Amino acid sequence: MSRAEAIEQYANALKLGKKYYSACVGRGESPYPRVLDETVNITSLSTVRIGLVDIPTNRIVGTWAKGRMAAFAGNFMPLLDMATEFGSKWINLCEAHLDEGGITDPITCYEYLGDFYVQEGHKRVSVLKSYDAPTIPGLVTRVLPAPSDAPEVQRYQEFLRFYKASNSYAVSFTQPGGYMKLQAALGYAPDQKWPEDAGRIFNSDYHRFSAIFDRLNTEKLNLTAGDALLVYLKVHPYAELQKQTSDRIQSCLTELWPDVRLLSQGEPISVSTEPEEKEKSILTRILGEPRLHVAFFYDTDPTVSAWASAHAQGRKYLEEQLGASVTISDYVCGDNPADTMGAAVQQGVNVLFATSPTLIDACRRIAAQHKNIAVFNCSLTMPYAGVRSYYCRIYEGKFIAGAIAAAMAREDVIGYVANYPIMGVPAAINAFALGAQLTNPRAKIRLKWSCLPGNPILEFKNDGITVISNRDEDGSDTRLAWDLGTYMVHPDGGLQPLASTRWNWGSYYVKTVRSLLNGGIDSLRDSRHAINDWWGISSGVVNVDVDPDLPDGMKILSGILKDGIVSERIDPFLCPIQDQQGLVISDGTRRFSPEELMHMDWLCSHVEGSIPAFEELLPRSQNLVRLLGLYRKSIPPLTEEPVK
Repeated sequence: MSRAEAIEQYANALKLGKKYYSACVGRGESPYPRVLDETVNITSLSTVRIGLVDIPTNRIVGTWAKGRMAAFAGNFMPLLDMATEFGSKWINLCEAHLDEGGITDPITCYEYLGDFYVQEGHKRVSVLKSYDAPTIPGLVTRVLPAPSDAPEVQRYQEFLRFYKASNSYAVSFTQPGGYMKLQAALGYAPDQKWPEDAGRIFNSDYHRFSAIFDRLNTEKLNLTAGDALLVYLKVHPYAELQKQTSDRIQSCLTELWPDVRLLSQGEPISVSTEPEEKEKSILTRILGEPRLHVAFFYDTDPTVSAWASAHAQGRKYLEEQLGASVTISDYVCGDNPADTMGAAVQQGVNVLFATSPTLIDACRRIAAQHKNIAVFNCSLTMPYAGVRSYYCRIYEGKFIAGAIAAAMAREDVIGYVANYPIMGVPAAINAFALGAQLTNPRAKIRLKWSCLPGNPILEFKNDGITVISNRDEDGSDTRLAWDLGTYMVHPDGGLQPLASTRWNWGSYYVKTVRSLLNGGIDSLRDSRHAINDWWGISSGVVNVDVDPDLPDGMKILSGILKDGIVSERIDPFLCPIQDQQGLVISDGTRRFSPEELMHMDWLCSHVEGSIPAFEELLPRSQNLVRLLGLYRKSIPPLTEEPVK
């Protein structure tokens, strides 16, 4: 019977080979396996024998030399008729595979950039591929690429580091940093060796996940299962995945598919720079406004955190303005914020405001599981479908504060304390510097960071700097510092406030909830796209408080600049700009896009100082920078709890 089965298997494989061949010819592509000799000159590169490896079958892509090419299609299915000597040998090998417990003799092959090219054992590969075998044993010689900045070579260098720890070829990535993120997600330090059985267990789990990914990827997204796995593990940790059934994994991955699709598209984010004034829908007019249950989630108790307190004040303002139309609840999240949010949803919450970027993973989980919930996270440029992020264009207020600071300063150097090297902060620094140049062309901004060791304020005072821009008003009731905003230091040590940029979160919450009341939950929720609200002075979310004791001219200047920004007659960045290296960033004739402003990673020529590297930061600052940092894709991920 095995002979008949082998003959039938060859017939089916031949059909697959001819189908693959015809499709490639129709697209004008080569229908044969790739040839390593035609890709790279092996003799000019270093090689390393790495011994016996379980090779993922889907990564066997070609042959090392051209001689065997015509017998196989590019998918390694046969192209020659059954009556040929090749067909007879293929069938004999297949029959032996069925009778003798499977093909176990290792093939011999070369590996280059993570792909495998067969030197000996082509028919074994063909037979096993026809049965969808997940791996094939092989004696492997690795061909090391020449040093290069090419993305594929850089990714391969990341893989080599990963392979030393894992001895696994199972997973691959199209995105940089994938191996480092996977190592962290599994609970290992960057170069930590895996325990003896960990590779075998992971390969099994990954093969199961990969098969599910392939079934769902009907769109043929330009991603690997490894890319999708990293999306998955941010919401469902590896220990959870290991316990899930295949049906449950498929259900959870389906929920997260919009995020997978966004990753394949380069994580585009639609930026909303002004409130969406939703008029009442026809159903709302007929049935009346829906009753919304709004919940606020904090990662820290608002009584001890100025940031959380500012949002709590915004929540209070929302209740004062719209209390008759909404029910409002508050939650301080513990170690499992997703559980806290899930319990709130079970209690009827249908609008969720998470007030810290650290809650983003929990937000993603809730948004994926509950399509009828509007989920908002206070953060900037988070590329996740179903979670609407919100933040403020604080740079507009900084521009006004910079103009007042330079006009009032007794010297040309002004101190500036920045908090974190995260998205949006360089725009605020540069806007302050451009505002200062507006009123004093000689002005220089000396930059220091509160996230680095040292005492920036004391250092400025010791340097004789008398005008300093420190952390701004956060909108909370309690001033947790005595030197907020931009102020002048008098010779006797006394402080004179000048201007402070203020966050008014209540304005955001009222306008957003009112739009939800008028248009319904779906009006501001999009499960397919990532949307970021980034509002400024015109929306009332940002304001500049000018000290009442300032000269009248300063108050008039502040009003003129504020009105100009609201009317768009004034744009802080619509002027000639050079960076610190003298490169012309703008000739003064174009406006920067929201994306350019958010991702700005350079400093103006008249800023003295630099953007600190991640390794320089104080430990307490690193978690936030991992989430919102300018170079977050290259920042080492936080290692998860190790899998037991």
